[in-house]
Amino acid sequence: MNDTTPPETPATPPEATTVPTPAPAAPVPAEAAATYKFPPSIHPDGNKFVVLAAVLTGFFWFVVDWDILGWLSAALTFWTFAFFRDPQRVTPEGAGLVVSPADGLVSQIMEVPAPREISGSERGIGEGTFTRVSIFMSVFDVHVNRSPIAGTLRDIVYVPGKFVNAELDKASEHNERQYFVVESADGRRIGFTQIAGLVARRIIKFVNTGESVGAGQRVGLIRFGSRVDVYLPAGTVPAVAVGQRAVAGETVIGRPGGPGDRLRGVRQ
Repeated sequence: MNDTTPPETPATPPEATTVPTPAPAAPVPAEAAATYKFPPSIHPDGNKFVVLAAVLTGFFWFVVDWDILGWLSAALTFWTFAFFRDPQRVTPEGAGLVVSPADGLVSQIMEVPAPREISGSERGIGEGTFTRVSIFMSVFDVHVNRSPIAGTLRDIVYVPGKFVNAELDKASEHNERQYFVVESADGRRIGFTQIAGLVARRIIKFVNTGESVGAGQRVGLIRFGSRVDVYLPAGTVPAVAVGQRAVAGETVIGRPGGPGDRLRGVRQ
């Protein structure tokens, strides 16, 4: 007897699941390459000094024909231009970062009480102990000073005084100086001080109490050699070591952390 059962139809294989190919990530736009600018910008406060030195050079060379004094005046003109140079800076951004307000050598890092001129909670930095980072500016450094954080200027205090060597610790109490207190959006306050030195004879500010400033913004100038102190509050530790070079508006000198997070430097 013949089997009349129809042959089984082969099962249709399941359709393959198509996994969508993710779209390629948008390329990050490349930043323009950095280049040196020459000659560098000069701060307007220095124009009269450069012009005076240049006129003196021309007088010695072309009027009285004193070559030696002419060359010395030319060197003075070049140095004056270099002293008042005001280069553009790129300020790093990040929560809790404190950038250097000055170009120069980190000469001291020590624990000190709040200066009486800016102590207290109303407009000052508070009471207690602060970590003071001192940056010494030689006559060859850029002397335009910048704000270490973004915020509102709560106080500016000018104190007349002496002109002893700014590298000495007593300069912070005896020399002519100017205090700034900046309060950030989160309520943190940073104090910093412009201190006149042995050669410096004038401290200049570009801002006033109540104004808002950005981190790295120009706030003042000290003529001819000086020092800037920054007072770091609790919860902020130095991000530099004594002997390092700092660049105003660029070098991070303070960051969030505890005592065990403080950096140590190696001389080599």
